[in-house]
Amino acid sequence: MDSPHGAAVKAEGFGLKGPRGWVFRDVGIDAAPGTLIAVEGPSGSGRTCLLLALTGRMKATEGHAEIGRHRLPKKMAAVRRIAALGPVPGVNDLDQALTVAEQLREGAMLQRRYEAPVRALLRPRGAHRAPAPARIEEALAVVGLDPAALPKGPRTSVRDLERLEAVRLSVAIALLGGPRLLALDDLDLKLSDAERTEAWDMLRSVAARGTTVVAVCSEAPDDATVVRTGPPAESAPAPERAATPPAVTPEVTWGASRPAEPEAGTEPGEKAAAPSLTQPDAKPETKPDDTEAADRTGTGTGTDADADAEDDTKGADDALAETGRA
Repeated sequence: MDSPHGAAVKAEGFGLKGPRGWVFRDVGIDAAPGTLIAVEGPSGSGRTCLLLALTGRMKATEGHAEIGRHRLPKKMAAVRRIAALGPVPGVNDLDQALTVAEQLREGAMLQRRYEAPVRALLRPRGAHRAPAPARIEEALAVVGLDPAALPKGPRTSVRDLERLEAVRLSVAIALLGGPRLLALDDLDLKLSDAERTEAWDMLRSVAARGTTVVAVCSEAPDDATVVRTGPPAESAPAPERAATPPAVTPEVTWGASRPAEPEAGTEPGEKAAAPSLTQPDAKPETKPDDTEAADRTGTGTGTDADADAEDDTKGADDALAETGRA
């Protein structure tokens, strides 16, 4: 693997605006080659988009940046040729179906297929690229990954790697092309404190060899050049809660809520018949047929009924007894 010379990273008023507003804005960077740069900020503050913009994978909409001698956003293709991505979820994930050895061979093959023809023209005459096995071995030494120490050696499946081991493998594959800028996302995701220290030590060793490193994290180390994304944290006072109004006992109005008195002739518990909506004051009609039937039964008209009507002092029971309806 060639010993690359890192790219200086500079940015002024660098910003990206999307459909929902500013993703990041007014970013300023001035880092020399071989610097360890930490992009620090909470999740959702535009850290990954800034990382992709600095590596020529996403076009900024405000300000400018310079990666080496290439100015962004105009020279995105040129920046992509000198910048490599380490682990960036959703962009260059490792193939979980491959073994570690297969993943390394695939990475070396892709480097030779897409980058070697152009970069070979820029090398001095007589300078030859090291063979793939030698470059793989050197990259693994830089990141501190020993395939023989894995549970199944080089045949260990990528899906069985621990989080830190997967990060080392992804960085080793990125280094196979000899980039001047290495960028990786979510470095300290799902890492313990001890593993986080090991991960930063690995990136320091990469930067010490001359490669500029840009790493997204939630908490940057003290010796890194820090670029913060998102608004500054402000301790806003908790919103005041409205006072709960005292309970009010509703006033009872008996005239509206007291049940109506039952009508005369209605048994207790029995509802009075509702009046007719069409003829509320109409009285039931007496049909001739009903009168004749009453005369025949002796219950409605005739001499017995007239005698009952003349006696005002008799009660209802006596009247019923005389008419034969008791």
